[in-house]
This record gives sequence, C-alpha cells and structure tokens, in this order.
Amino acid sequence: MIDYQQMISRQRKWMFYLLALLVLGWGFTPWKPVFLGLLLGSILSFYNLWTMQRKISKLGEHSTDLDTSKSNKRKPNIGTFTRLATGALAAVIALQFEEHFHIISVVLGLMTAYFVIFIDYLLKHLTE
Repeated sequence: MIDYQQMISRQRKWMFYLLALLVLGWGFTPWKPVFLGLLLGSILSFYNLWTMQRKISKLGEHSTDLDTSKSNKRKPNIGTFTRLATGALAAVIALQFEEHFHIISVVLGLMTAYFVIFIDYLLKHLTE
C-alpha cells in the first residue's frame, strides 16, 4: 500500500508541474487558445485522475473487508461514468467558447493524466 501511495503522490506532482507549464505557455506565448484548451483538458484530466485514485483506494479497502462482501451493499466502481461526463463537460465548454479554446487541444488535455500514468510507470520500472 505504501508503493501505491507513493505512486499517487508522484503522479499528482507531475500533473501539477504540467499544469504550471501550461499556465506559463498560456501567459507567455501567442498560442493562447491552444494552451487554454490544453489547460482546460488537463485540469479536468487531473480531476479524473484524483477521483479514479480515490475510488481505487476505496475499492482496495472494500476487497479486504470480508463483512461487507457478504452483505447486500453496493460494490464500489472506478468511476467510468464520471470520467465520460467530465469529457462531455470539457467538450461543451470548448464548443460554447470556441474563440477561447482550441477543441483538439482540449481533447489532448483530457488525455494528459493517462500520459502521466504511462510515463510514471515507465520511469519507475526502467529505474529499478
């Protein structure tokens, strides 16, 4: 469980660094719609990462608790609907304010958490 907590901490740290870089790109480059789209998508992607990590932790706690597995309580899920709804929210915001957000950048921004997870996995296992 300690390894999982360290992994969560690393991934959140990398997401904060990425968000800081996107804010700097938005502030100091002429490509404001692109960076604003990446920023919107990445913020919502970070929210998705946070909720997914929280729900996976709850799922791990649920699987170790024998009493609740025998009861009729609803089993926790990993939030697929939440992630899809967040993607839809990003698309609605980007389409509502087309002059401020580049839609392809928003979609790429929504995928940043998955890139961070993948890169974190590669760095962790290549350095071991």
